Amino acid sequence: MKKRTGLLTVAAMTAFSAIMAGCGSGNNAASDSGNKTLKVWFMGESATVEPIAKMYEEKNPGVKVEVQAIPWDSAHDKLLTAVASKSGPDVIQMGTTWIPEFAAAGALKDLTPYVEKDANLKPENFFDGANKTTQYEGKTVGIPWYVETRALFYRSDLLSEVGYPEGPKTWDELKDAAKKLVAKGGPGHYAMPIEAKDPIYAAIFAWQNGSDVIDSNRQAQFNQPAYVEAINYLKSFYDEGLSPKGTDMDTVAGFKDGTIPMFISGPWMISTVKEKAPEIDGKWTVTTLPAKKTNTSSIGGSDLSIFSYSKNPDEAAKFISFMSTQEAQLKFFETSNSMPALKAAYSNEALKDPMIAAFGKQLENTKPAPTVKEWDAISQAFLAAFEQITVGGADTQTELDKLNAKANDLLGNK
Repeated sequence: MKKRTGLLTVAAMTAFSAIMAGCGSGNNAASDSGNKTLKVWFMGESATVEPIAKMYEEKNPGVKVEVQAIPWDSAHDKLLTAVASKSGPDVIQMGTTWIPEFAAAGALKDLTPYVEKDANLKPENFFDGANKTTQYEGKTVGIPWYVETRALFYRSDLLSEVGYPEGPKTWDELKDAAKKLVAKGGPGHYAMPIEAKDPIYAAIFAWQNGSDVIDSNRQAQFNQPAYVEAINYLKSFYDEGLSPKGTDMDTVAGFKDGTIPMFISGPWMISTVKEKAPEIDGKWTVTTLPAKKTNTSSIGGSDLSIFSYSKNPDEAAKFISFMSTQEAQLKFFETSNSMPALKAAYSNEALKDPMIAAFGKQLENTKPAPTVKEWDAISQAFLAAFEQITVGGADTQTELDKLNAKANDLLGNK
């Protein structure tokens, strides 16, 4: 779990992030001077959500929204305590990668009846990738709130010099541009870093090559030809001196001085680059990822769920419905710079900045991390295998065969 800075505040974590709850009173339907009290738990700064809560209160006289912010480092344990004690909030902000774990524990209410009767909650309102994060064993246990994805940052001035002013559009073009950039730059210059400590990075390339990571039958796919080919493609960037080995290089510094003219990251990096490298303003931009069979990227962010033990589920669903409107989603973008999950919000002028628009375009083709509760353990096993392949010199197929067997064992497959 990473904390992001820049465009996204702590409240707007990636993806691969989770957001959670504290342990509170079991009296979720408590009254406050005659008002019905709705308890909302989320992670981040209260200032990002409280203005939206006030908007809801104004539209719903007699309802008091009690917002509680929970620190990242205690979120998981507090939620487990809440589940164990069957006491907690009405509405929970859930990091997308935590959905399988807590849905499996019975902590999240099935929202299907609310989705069926509320137009604001219909799946077609949201990006397909975001909808996939809300599903667990045939049930809808969350509604998309904000999203993040990965796109390609590149030095448009330097890429123009090697024939790619609009950035590479395919894997072949990415490799060609990389070779030309390194040849032109000389010693100490690379094309782009490979995020060797981020399991979703490799998953993106596997998806683009037509491979699953874990298929719909809960079978691991790490040793299948399309997955192996994707890993070998990434490995080739190391082997050909196009990517730096190790993690000690500062990506923004390299982007600034031209020694790393491309990198793949999320929207939080827009303001980070602007703040740390103002000298290259106008010399860089963002575009969608290069494609092999597809240009699929990852999707993260958070969903809104109803705690299974809420004594006020109907009001909780009504609040989530409001949070799914353009009014609320655009307000949250204003307070936190978190990208809306609502597709219609991207027609608003506030999201017309070309770099933000590039992420909006990329969100049309995304997938979430595998929605299995074993994913964290499997992803750690992948990172170890990837290091053996790229740094340790292990044979790709052999190492991925071992990884696949371990993943299937973790999944309980025979």
